[in-house]
Amino acid sequence: MPRPAGLAAFAVVAALADAPTAVAERPGEAAQVDWAAGRVIAGGTGIADRHAPSPAVALGTSRRRAEEAARQRIAAALGSLPLAAGGTLADRLGDAANAAGTALRGRIDAAVAAAITVAAEPETDGSWRVTLAVPLEAIRVALAGPRALPPTGDRGPPVVVVEGVAARPAIGWTVAGVAAATLWVSDVPAWAGSAPRVTARSARAGAIDADSGSGSAATLYVIVTRH
Repeated sequence: MPRPAGLAAFAVVAALADAPTAVAERPGEAAQVDWAAGRVIAGGTGIADRHAPSPAVALGTSRRRAEEAARQRIAAALGSLPLAAGGTLADRLGDAANAAGTALRGRIDAAVAAAITVAAEPETDGSWRVTLAVPLEAIRVALAGPRALPPTGDRGPPVVVVEGVAARPAIGWTVAGVAAATLWVSDVPAWAGSAPRVTARSARAGAIDADSGSGSAATLYVIVTRH
């Protein structure tokens, strides 16, 4: 049976689908996109091998199975991520059947394989429950390709707050012509309270028109949407 287009592009999914992850999705393990934290997060459970001589011995394989399950759920959710220029990540992967498409799929696979461990809890019977996350910035970079470092190095503030944005979160929005990392929030977080602030004039066709706030490609833009 052929895989859905949104999943076929991910070699990681193909590899993990045959792995003995083996437990159904439990409450709280479904993949979720958290635009404010800038990540796609999912959980996984690895059941202990009942043939292992002890729970301690079972912990190694059950941890791997839990992580495989979480990665599979994350990978399956990535295809539906919206792109600022229109369409979804699955559209880009489905349209890219050439060498560039192969490279893109490889970068997406690498992002999933390098998922960050958010939480990991061993059970007394040798099972594991884990939560993994893939940064949305890793997906944006995978789409854009490697960034050349300016001869003088990166400049500008580490964070710029962009207020009054009338747009929906998506991968690849530019701010004042700058392609950079973004977080999408409804209120400015405390840690960004002292960052430079600019006001959006418009947002369309994947571009937010605003003063740059002296930001650069190394700046994190905190996008504050209109209430």
